[in-house]
Amino acid sequence: MDFTFQRRGRGRRRRLTDLSLLLILLTLFNSTPAHASIHIYRNEIFREVGNAFLLSGGSEGISASPSSRSFIRFENITFWRSEAAVDKKHSNGLIQVIIFEAADRNNIGGSAYGGQRSICCTPDLAKMEGCKQGEVIRRPSAADVNWPIVINVHFRRNSLSKNMDYKEILITKTGMYNLFFVACDPKLKELVMSGKTVWKSPDGYLPGRMAPLMKFYVFMALAYVLIGVIWLTQYVRFWKDILQLQHCITAVIAIGLFEMILWYSDYVNFNNTGMRPVFLTTLVVTVGAVRKTVSRLLILTVSMGYGVVRPTLGGLTSKVLLLGITFFLATELLNITEFVGTINDVSGRARLFLVLPDAFLDAFLILWIFTSLSKTLEQLQTKRSSVKLDMYRKFSNALAVTVIAAVAWIAYEVYFKATDPFNEKWHSAWIITAFWDILAFALLSVICYLWAPSQNSQRYAYSEKLGEESDDEESQSLTGGKPEGDISLVNQEEKSGGSTGDSDGEDTEEDKRE
Repeated sequence: MDFTFQRRGRGRRRRLTDLSLLLILLTLFNSTPAHASIHIYRNEIFREVGNAFLLSGGSEGISASPSSRSFIRFENITFWRSEAAVDKKHSNGLIQVIIFEAADRNNIGGSAYGGQRSICCTPDLAKMEGCKQGEVIRRPSAADVNWPIVINVHFRRNSLSKNMDYKEILITKTGMYNLFFVACDPKLKELVMSGKTVWKSPDGYLPGRMAPLMKFYVFMALAYVLIGVIWLTQYVRFWKDILQLQHCITAVIAIGLFEMILWYSDYVNFNNTGMRPVFLTTLVVTVGAVRKTVSRLLILTVSMGYGVVRPTLGGLTSKVLLLGITFFLATELLNITEFVGTINDVSGRARLFLVLPDAFLDAFLILWIFTSLSKTLEQLQTKRSSVKLDMYRKFSNALAVTVIAAVAWIAYEVYFKATDPFNEKWHSAWIITAFWDILAFALLSVICYLWAPSQNSQRYAYSEKLGEESDDEESQSLTGGKPEGDISLVNQEEKSGGSTGDSDGEDTEEDKRE
C-alpha cells in the first residue's frame, strides 16, 4: 500500500510505541517458562479466606479412559512456616491437600454459621455437623465415598519445613478438578509452598478445554491451504494485472496459514511435554496479533475505496498506521497475558483490564469501517459505476453479517460464562475460541471471492487518465469472463472511428473545452 508518514506528531507516536514495546519486553523477561498441566509453585504464599489459609493449586478438565491413566501427581512439594508457628510441645501444623470435582464443591466446607460459610471445622460446627475441629469440613460424594480426596501433611515439632511425600492420585471419572492446599491452624498464616503438580489426561498433558483445539487448528490450516492454492493459481496466472490490494490479500492468507501451523506446533509440544516454551508461545501470539492487525487494516482500506475510487489514503495514512500500531500492541499484550504463563481452565480476572482496551479499539475500527464504506458507496453511486457499486454492496453485506454474528456470539459467550461459573462445561469451551478463527476465515473468503485476480483486475483500479469507466466497459466482472458480443466488431468500430477522426476534430476540441 502507498502509505506515507507525516512528520507532525511522529515523535509523540514514537515515544508511545517505545513505551508499549518496553511493557511487552518486561512482560516477556519477567515470565517464567509457561506451564499448564505441569503447575509450578515458587514460594507461593497462602492467603486468608474465611477461617482458613489456602492456596489454589490449579483447576483443569481431565478426561478419564479405561485404556490409559489419568492422574494428578505431586512432586517435590515443600512447605515453610515461620518460627512463631513452631510449637515444641505438640506436633501441630496440619496442612490438608484437597482435590475435588466441581460437581462436589458443596461437599467441602460447612454450613453458613455466623453469616459466613466455614471451610474449617469450628467448635460450634463440630457439635452441629460432627466434623473434626481444626480440619477441613468434608462430606463424601454421592457418586464415590472416597471423594473428595483429603491428604494430611504434618510438620514435625521443631522443623520449619516439611516435604510432602511423592503421591499420585488416579482420576477415574471425567470432570473439572480443583486442587487446594488448606491450613486451618491460625499460626500458619505466613505459610509458603514450593514444588510442582503434574496433571495428565489419557491423550497427553493438554488441559481439557484446549485439547480439541489441536485438531481444530489442523482443519484450519488445511482450509488456509485450500484457499491459498486457489488464490495463488489466479495470482500467478494474472500476475501482470495484480492490484496492490490483492498483494495485501495474499499477505493475509500467508500470515493466517503460518499462524495456524504455529498454533498446532505449540499445542503438540504442549501436549507431549506439559510445558509451553516462552519463545514459541510468544511467537505464536505475535503472529496472531500481526494477522488480526493486518486483516483489520485491509478491511478499513478497502472500505475507504483504496485503489478503486482513490489512489492513496492521503492525509489518513498516518491515522490508519497509528491505529494499527495501537491495536497491535493492545492485542499483543492481551495475548501474552492470556497464553504466556501458567494456564488453568479458569480465566483470570486480571485479563479484564487488557480486554477492555482491545474491545474499545475493535469497536472504534468497526465504526470507522462502516463510516468509510458509506462514503465510498455514495461516491460510486454518484459516478454511476454499477459493477464497482455492486461489488461494494456485496462487501458491505458480508461485513454487516459478520458484525451481527460477532455481536450475537459475544452475547452467547457472556451467557455461557455467566451460566457456568465453575467451568463445568469445559469440554465445549473450545468452541468459544474456535468461532472467532472461523468467522475471520469466512470474511477473508468473501474478500478473496470479490477481489479475485483476473484479466480484468486493472479495470477496477483507480485511473486518473481514464477516470471512471462507463457502464458498458464495466460489464465484465472482477473474476473474468468475455464481454457480450464479438470483440472483432468493437475493433472494427474503433478503426472506422479512427478513419473519421479528422472530420470530427473540431467537435472533439470543442468537447474538450466544454
